[in-house]
Order: sequence, then C-alpha cells, then structure tokens
Amino acid sequence: EFDYSGSQALKALREEGVRTVLVNANVATVQTSKGLADKTFFVPVTPEFVELVIAAERPCGILLTVGGQTALNCGIELHRAGVFERYGVAVLGTPVEAIVCTEDREAFARKVAEIGERVAQSRAATTVEEAVECARLISYPVIVRAAFALGGLGSGFAQDEHELRALATRAFALSPQVLVERSMRGWKEVEYEVVRDAYGNTVTVCNMENLDPLGIHTGESIVVAPSQTLNDREYNMLRDTALRVVRHLGVVGECNIQYALDPASSNYCIIEVNARLSRSSALASKATGYPLAAVAARLALGHSLPSLRNAVTRSTTACFEPALDYVVVKMPRWDLAKFTKVSQSLGTSMKSVGEVMAIGRTFEEAMQKAVRMVHGDALGFAPRESVAKRIAALSHAEAEAGSALVDRAALDEEVKRGLEEASPLRIFWLAAAAELGMAVEEAHALTRIDAWFLGKLWAISAMRTTLRRFSLGRDAAEGADKGEEGDTGASAGAAGVDDVDDVDDVDDVDDVDDVDVERTAVGESRPRLETPLLRRAKQLGFCDADVAAALGSTEAEVRRRRYSHSSRRPQHTAITSTTRIKRKSPIL
Repeated sequence: EFDYSGSQALKALREEGVRTVLVNANVATVQTSKGLADKTFFVPVTPEFVELVIAAERPCGILLTVGGQTALNCGIELHRAGVFERYGVAVLGTPVEAIVCTEDREAFARKVAEIGERVAQSRAATTVEEAVECARLISYPVIVRAAFALGGLGSGFAQDEHELRALATRAFALSPQVLVERSMRGWKEVEYEVVRDAYGNTVTVCNMENLDPLGIHTGESIVVAPSQTLNDREYNMLRDTALRVVRHLGVVGECNIQYALDPASSNYCIIEVNARLSRSSALASKATGYPLAAVAARLALGHSLPSLRNAVTRSTTACFEPALDYVVVKMPRWDLAKFTKVSQSLGTSMKSVGEVMAIGRTFEEAMQKAVRMVHGDALGFAPRESVAKRIAALSHAEAEAGSALVDRAALDEEVKRGLEEASPLRIFWLAAAAELGMAVEEAHALTRIDAWFLGKLWAISAMRTTLRRFSLGRDAAEGADKGEEGDTGASAGAAGVDDVDDVDDVDDVDDVDDVDVERTAVGESRPRLETPLLRRAKQLGFCDADVAAALGSTEAEVRRRRYSHSSRRPQHTAITSTTRIKRKSPIL
C-alpha cells in the first residue's frame, strides 16, 4: 500500500519538474524502479543513514508523509536532532509540529480538547506503574495504545491489573509512551480520508466503515466504503468533525481520522489522526479514483486544491468530494497457517500480510467477490467444506426424521465459539450460523457486527438455500450454441430478451417466491430455475460455479444458460461523481 502511494507521489513530483531523491531499503518495490526517482539510496530509513544522504545530496526539501510510520518516526528524530535546520532542509506538507502532535497521544488529546471535540477518556504513561495507576483511575477494562508504533504494535485490551502489566511491559519495549484509555469494545469504527491545502481548503474524499466492531485493528478488519450503516445525521456529524480537527491541527496534504461510534446513542470519540498517507489511503484512492498521494505531493509544493485538475476526469478540480454508485469491500489476507502454535485470534495488532479490494453494485456482490479472492478454495459466502458436510448431514437427518449422525448441540456450540472469537475464518462461521438458522439478533450479540451487515449476509445464505430447490433444466443444453463468445448480444436481441444491462437492476427480483416455476424433464422432482432468479443470484455476487453447486449442475452449463438468456454481466466504468462526468483516464 505504501509502495502505491510513494509511486504516485514520485510521479506527481516528476510532472512538477522536481528532482527527487528516494531513500528505500526494499528493492522489491515499484517506487525503486528506474524512471520514478532521479536517484535512489538502498539504505535503511533510520536517522543515521538519512542524515548521510542529506549531507551528500543537499536537498532543499523533504517529504515525510508518504513513507508510512517508519518515515514519520525517522523525520521526527531528525527534526529533534536539528539535522533539517543544520542542512537547510524544509519539511514539505504537514509541519513536524503537527505530526508530533498526532503521534504523541497525550499532546493529541489536549489539542483536540481545545476545539471541544471528544476523545476517549485516557491517560498517558511512561512506566508500567504509571499505566497501572492510570487504569485504576479510569477503571477496567482498558485498552493500551503504544505511541509512535506501526500497525497497532504493542496495543491490546486488559481486563485486570495482571493483563495490564503484561501488556504494558511489551508496549514499553517498543515505545517510550503508552496511552491507557477506556475500552469502547463493540462500538462501530469509522474513518474518513481528508485532504487540506495550505490555504485552508478542505475536503473529505472517502469515508469507510469497519464490518468488525472496535477492538479489531483496521488492517485486520473487513472494511466497506462508503459507509453503509450511518444515517445522514451521523455521517455529516463525523464529516464536520473531521474538517474541524484537520484544520485545527494544521495538516497540509492528506490525513486519516478514525472514530469510535456508539451504535446505541450516536455518541462518538476520536480514536486517532494519522497525519500521513496510510494503508487506508491506498484503499480510498483505488475505491474513489481520487489520487490522494499525487494530490498530497502537489499540495506539499504549495498548490491549492481548486488549482489542481482531477487526473481522472480532467474536467473537475481536486476540490471536490467523490460520490460513488458502487460498493467497495476490502478484505485482509493472512498466512497464519505457515506458523505453528500461533494464535488465530485477531485483535488490536496487525497479523495480516495483504488485502484485496472488491467492487460491486451491492454489498453482497462485493463481499462474495472479496471472499473468493482471499480464499482461493471458497466459492463465496458459505461454510467451509467440512462444516458444510456436517450441516448437510444434519439437514438430511431432520428431513428424513431419522437419527442424526451429527450432534446438533455440539455443532451449534462450535459455531458460537467461532463467532465470539475474531479470527480469519469468522466469515465462514457466520455463513454456518446462517445455514443453521441462527437469528440475526443472536449473531449480532455474539459478534457485535451491525445487524444491517448480518442481514445482507443472511440474504446470501437464503438465496443459496433457495437455489437448491431448483434444477437448471433443459435450457442449458439448448442454449449452448447461443452462449458462444461474440454472438451473445445478437442472439439476445433477436430473441427479444431483456437488455443485458438489466442484470444491474438490483430491484429486478426482490421476492424469490414470486418467480414462476415449471417442471423440467419427466421424472425430475425439482422445478426449473427461471432467468429472473438466476439474475438475482448474480446480483448477490454468486459465481457460476457456486450456482452450479447449488443446482447440482456444472459451471459451463450455468454459463451457457446465462448467455442464452442475455444474463451476461457488462463491464462498467466506475463513476465517482454525481454529475456522471465522463472519465478521460483510468484510476491511477
């Protein structure tokens, strides 16, 4: 993600005629490729090495906010050591003072309080004993956050003094300061990407919502953009707060602000502000088409937002807020199976090694795409194969009124444990819960995931159950010739079938019970699947292989059936403006 942002920034600086010197110890990155930076030093990003580079190259400015937490920490140390002043190097973009304010937890809490905004009740500590005293004053449970740390390193929840001492000891091994704050586990976690220039022009580019509640690091959580469960008042309340805070801090460029929102009362607290391009910035750039790093680099040179052209539309300025007609889902990827005796539990520290981004017209479609990309053996939102077989055996036994070979109580208990503990496989335990008929309210109580998200996931499971009542019928074989590549549109038009774009009409089939069904060949007990129901399944993100598995058919036959009835997904250009401004170039 940081390679993406750094590459964008280097391209923008080159277009502005600025000679760049890059410090990056990782040769396996795009930004170190020939033609991006004028000169690259493959040395560690530490104060000692960076000072040597500055002494050799004598740059007039330095950009700290595109290199992640490592670059920020290094820049702060160089500033405190007087290196920038000694060599006459100007810090471009966000001033170092503002960066320090956002990184120092105690200073940030004081700064935010100046404008009457709310942060979680918290106290800073520099020793384990101070942390214990802070927790006593706040009362347990508490969360410990390490300052100047990357990926939530050293942070976690403590239920009592024993857990706090162990957690604080680990945190102080990584950071000189920790923040002990009141636990808000179970609240929603929402974040906004904000851009501000040196003249005070400020816009929110994208807001995102974690599917998992507070207590799971953003890098470990499924993230949805734009937010789906905030009402208009909550959305604008948090947006206005973001604008005020960013202006008060004096950020110049791009930053990320994170909130904890109480779903019961709409009370909120500011968790933190990242005065730099973050992991979420790359997601927001790709999701909206707004090149955050490129814009931030130009703002650091002194440009204003109204003076910059949007690189995608080339007709609007950078001083606008994208409006999306699609949903984006980011899902992390883990490789925990490579390690023995490692905990599968997810928390406030990152364990993920990457992430995927899926785009769809609906949340359900984007979610199923994301599941397939992260878990190559999964067809979509469905239980893992071993659990699915146990559920099928249980359902068969119940249908035949026979003795079940699977203990229903034991399976229910296993599913509940899978829901209570956040893990890389919890999405599949949710699918198992839906298949077993667990109520959305019970799943919400176990996971604290918003009921809206659970309702959408349960709808996917319900569609799969519905598909199992049907067979593909004879249309699959009859439509084989019509399904060949290249003549799909002509065949559909000649037959007078609905237009291809109708597959994107999400409301086309809302009630599967209204679908008219008929018997297939003699002897078959299941009715034939009609095109509207197949189209609705595709709108919910079902791939052809998943549909085939539910129908007892093959992927090729399902695809032939779709092509013969013109239910073939068209390719769309992502729209990021309510005025439907045509794109002149792809997303950067």
